[in-house]
Amino acid sequence: MEYSFEKLEVWKKSRMLVKKIYLTTNSFPSDERFELTNQIRRAIVSVSSNIAEGSTRQTDKEKARFYEIAFGSLIEVLNQLILANDMNYITKDELNKIRPQIEETGRMLNALHKSSKKPKNPSPTKSTKPKN
Repeated sequence: MEYSFEKLEVWKKSRMLVKKIYLTTNSFPSDERFELTNQIRRAIVSVSSNIAEGSTRQTDKEKARFYEIAFGSLIEVLNQLILANDMNYITKDELNKIRPQIEETGRMLNALHKSSKKPKNPSPTKSTKPKN
């Protein structure tokens, strides 16, 4: 059985980001293992987890909220990677290789969020044009 979230491209992209972030943080200093490394990893896992959980919610408002949380976690990861660059844990090049993936995932999340807030069956509007 395949769940609906497994069909979402944004969820698939977020999974690829998890792998990329884990590989990147492997090179962080060992004294950061329980600090920044853990924080970044928890935040990136939160992205895909909230997409999955949001997809199961019954109301559009609930779904939208989980997608907002996922987006917030994604931005948290970007911030933490910028900090990691500031502390020379990753290079500017490494940051610049990950950033486009974060931005693409963010755009996809925003689109998913917007679509979850749209009415499913909009009521028909009357046309003001006369019929010929």
